[in-house]
Amino acid sequence: MTEGDCMSSTFDTVAGFISEICDIPREQIKPESHVTEDLNVDSLDFLDAVFNIEQKFGISIPLDDWTQQVNDGVVKGSAYFVLENFCTEVDKLRASADSATAA
Repeated sequence: MTEGDCMSSTFDTVAGFISEICDIPREQIKPESHVTEDLNVDSLDFLDAVFNIEQKFGISIPLDDWTQQVNDGVVKGSAYFVLENFCTEVDKLRASADSATAA
């Protein structure tokens, strides 16, 4: 599986959770969609989606750290909350978790 395949698979999973939890038609959810600005996902629904993603992939998403970095102006919100970027971060966490279990 290539990196692009992994991201595509992750995106499909993430988009599925967001669609189901937030009652957004799946076809409206694109990799370039910003969770709050484009999809109007509220924070509680997003937390629910993040919880499901963590359970599905066996990872812990540092959402508090990411939010703090955005609030502090260290990174733009798009760094974590545009879905393609979010999925890239999820894939990094998955790879890190996989290498930790393999060690």
